[in-house]
Amino acid sequence: MKKPERHNIGNGAPVLCVAGMCKEDRNMKKLMDLVQELSFVRVGGSEEEKRAAELIVEEISQAAGDAGREDIRGEYETFRIPDAKVEKCSVTAAGREIPCVPFLRSGSIDRECELVYLDDASEIDFAGIGSLEGKAVLLNGLGDEDVYKRLVERNAAAFLVMQGKYYFSAQEASMYPRRLREHFSRNGIIPGFVITAADALWLVDEEVEKIRLTLEQEDTEPESRNITAVIEGEDLKEESIVLTAHYDSVPLGTGSWDNATGAVALMAIFRHFAAHPARRTLRFIWCGSEELGLLGSRAYVEQHSELLEKVVFCFNFDMCGTILGANKIVVTGEKELQTFAEQYCKLTGYSAKIGVGVHSSDSAPFCDNEIPALGLSRETATASIHTIHDLLPTLSEKAMGRNVEFAVRIIGDMANAAVVPVKKGMPEDTRKELDKYFHRDKDKDKEKEKAE
Repeated sequence: MKKPERHNIGNGAPVLCVAGMCKEDRNMKKLMDLVQELSFVRVGGSEEEKRAAELIVEEISQAAGDAGREDIRGEYETFRIPDAKVEKCSVTAAGREIPCVPFLRSGSIDRECELVYLDDASEIDFAGIGSLEGKAVLLNGLGDEDVYKRLVERNAAAFLVMQGKYYFSAQEASMYPRRLREHFSRNGIIPGFVITAADALWLVDEEVEKIRLTLEQEDTEPESRNITAVIEGEDLKEESIVLTAHYDSVPLGTGSWDNATGAVALMAIFRHFAAHPARRTLRFIWCGSEELGLLGSRAYVEQHSELLEKVVFCFNFDMCGTILGANKIVVTGEKELQTFAEQYCKLTGYSAKIGVGVHSSDSAPFCDNEIPALGLSRETATASIHTIHDLLPTLSEKAMGRNVEFAVRIIGDMANAAVVPVKKGMPEDTRKELDKYFHRDKDKDKEKEKAE
């Protein structure tokens, strides 16, 4: 087998060339062409997500063919996701139609309600308010299950959440329907709406007392899919490393940065290792429906529980390739993994901010099963995800190339190591963070109280 070429990155440290994808190579443009091909709205469970999946499978077949690997193929692994079909959604107040989007799976309503604004929706704000029956509650945001639980307990008729700045139009506020997550709905169902901060400001400032709410929706369970490809290891093939990136998007913008870049980076890495297999087995997973709550990676973990014992590590790719910004590595695992990442960056001259904790991305379900992970990404304050502004101009093939080259090197060293340099398992503080992230912490506290 021909040895891969080495080039320089960072402060001059050598790094593996990515099989036809080096930053100096003219074929790097092909990588950015694929980012552009994937840059369209592709919401989990939609026909557009299916079309994106087909593009990825085609690229897998092409890469495997170029490497002469007839044994490697891309496969679809389907799963059902909770969704809703919305027939009607409107908010009207003082004769004015207010732009809005619904919380999916939050039920239906068609009535006039008294409007109540609860500043921070704290325990003090709720104190003395009494029953909320027949009332719609305006909130600054909804991130706390306890707030939602109080709304249910006080029989609120509906809730409204504001988004954006007061000077944003409805388009600039980048509103889109979001599903009412299970950790809220397990307390009960209340119809929910999102409106702009500008309209929320008007409602409160004008002391609007009544608001007409209409929401008609039907729960559905469309099919989403993961795409998988396995490159079997050579002499340590019983041990596996999983490599993940999601390819779906939110319902606006083109999802170029989040996460066409990560999906394409994963493809470049796949292309390299298809031609240059490692000692350990590499399991590539392009995850569907990540934006809906990591549904693809969670489905994979559930569908492949028998594999998890032999999975020794996870690499996740969520956003890269921005021209401006800084590289970031999220460490989820024991202290030795943080030390490994810090020293590896120094050895290779790769500048990266290293954070420790649970990465809110597709590595989390694997970490929840004691599998350590590194989340590799590139962040910038000059662009935005989950908005209409997630577009191509912030990205470049050179920036993508640097991220891919580093990823190939660290993955290669991990996959070819005599012994994987970090052990499986999670420290106690990370385990608690995972419980909180997956909304099990309150249930565990209750179980502990009962046991005592």
